[in-house]
Amino acid sequence: MWCAEWVALDIFDGTSISVATVYDHRHFETAVIDRRYSISICPNARRGDNHGTMRLPLLRLLLPLVCLSPAVFAADSEEGFVLLMDGKTFTGWKPATENTATWKIEDGAFVTRGGRCHLFYVGDAQPFKNFELRAEVMSEPGANGGIYFHTAYQETGWPKAGFETQVNNTHSDWKKTGSVYDVASVGFAAAVDNKWWTQTILVEGNTVTVKVDGQVVVQYKEPPGTQPGKDFARKLGSGTFALQAHDPKSIVRYRNLRVKRLPD
Repeated sequence: MWCAEWVALDIFDGTSISVATVYDHRHFETAVIDRRYSISICPNARRGDNHGTMRLPLLRLLLPLVCLSPAVFAADSEEGFVLLMDGKTFTGWKPATENTATWKIEDGAFVTRGGRCHLFYVGDAQPFKNFELRAEVMSEPGANGGIYFHTAYQETGWPKAGFETQVNNTHSDWKKTGSVYDVASVGFAAAVDNKWWTQTILVEGNTVTVKVDGQVVVQYKEPPGTQPGKDFARKLGSGTFALQAHDPKSIVRYRNLRVKRLPD
């Protein structure tokens, strides 16, 4: 049985559409409409994998796609959003204590140029629970980065609290831009390097939705009774935001970060 709740849409060309969905807790499937107008579904698929597939008629996919289209193409309002950066200083932000020289400000953007270092938002003492965060992002080829939410300040290492939404179009890691890292990951890139895109993170209750340029890439629904992980919590709650500088070869730009709190 496959899930009929379509949560991502990626149009590659005039004849192929790739769709990603969270099948159940921490499982991922992809579906592709090919030139023969059928569907191939590969559980836990990665780019380049050649799993067994099952075929379904096109008509069974039409209704989910039609239902999703209005949300995908709707215009996004900026009403109620608050800027988290001024584009000139690091006011409201605090870097980890490792490789502090990694972070630069260039043309109004935070830029990663160096070793691993996470930049945490500390400009509001009230934790963020339900919210919509929007960030403009641009990566250079081969770069890896990320935007964390429900996290907490940490001096060194990869943040253990909260979740990371991936920034990765062409890095070797198969988990691509928009993935909720190691929870609901997609193997196709919804953005391209050297071009700005808007990455949106929407958290409402037990549901996390990640969009790229208004297109839903992932929607994760945390099952009841989910417990924090041993090494990385990945459990919905509340917290702050952080930006990732992954490694010296990964150059990523983040600008125009803004957030709107939503009712609990």
